[in-house]
Amino acid sequence: MSRAPQGRRAGRRALAACLLALALGGTLLVVGLTEDGPGVDANGVPPVHIASPAAPAAPAAPPQTAAASPMPAAAPVRVRIPAAGVDTGPVLRLGLAADGTVEVPSVRAADRIGWYDQGVTPGETGPAVLIGHYDTAEGPAVMKNVARIRPGDRIFADRADGTTAAFAVRALQQVDKAHFPTRQVYGNTARPELRLITCGGDLRDGHRPDNIILYADLLPRAA
Repeated sequence: MSRAPQGRRAGRRALAACLLALALGGTLLVVGLTEDGPGVDANGVPPVHIASPAAPAAPAAPPQTAAASPMPAAAPVRVRIPAAGVDTGPVLRLGLAADGTVEVPSVRAADRIGWYDQGVTPGETGPAVLIGHYDTAEGPAVMKNVARIRPGDRIFADRADGTTAAFAVRALQQVDKAHFPTRQVYGNTARPELRLITCGGDLRDGHRPDNIILYADLLPRAA
């Protein structure tokens, strides 16, 4: 198991269904953590494919003309993704385990999304990171409809201060966990951005081999 990057701008925690572990020193290793997977297919969960995992394209930088003003820090309490039928809360707070690896949400919380609380909150400058199960050995989970999401779709993070950070999806990327784009996901950004990470690909020995990453940009707030 690898270790997590340090600091408020670094990324966050991984998923029991098949998510990710973060490495110190700038390398992020994505590790499959699915429980015994034959039960997944038995529950009718199909594979999910977003893009070619062999040669994922790096998401283009957001246009500077669309920049939104950063929001003050406030923890997320609910996440809504209308295109995928997601409306879930409260948001799990995900930190680091005693051994320095990213914590893994319990499969009992498969209907909820976690926020990496060692990074920024949604709406602050930097990459806020959310993580949600695609499925577990118990069946479909909160991100089961990730394949329905398209660039331009909205992700809403309701925050503890009563405000909502609204993001527009810029790109979706599917990558083999062994080639997770650590810096691209967790590296500092000059503007408020969001990453949402789940799993994808066909089951292999009870695990899904890929991660699906959504890149989204904060939208200007209505006057």
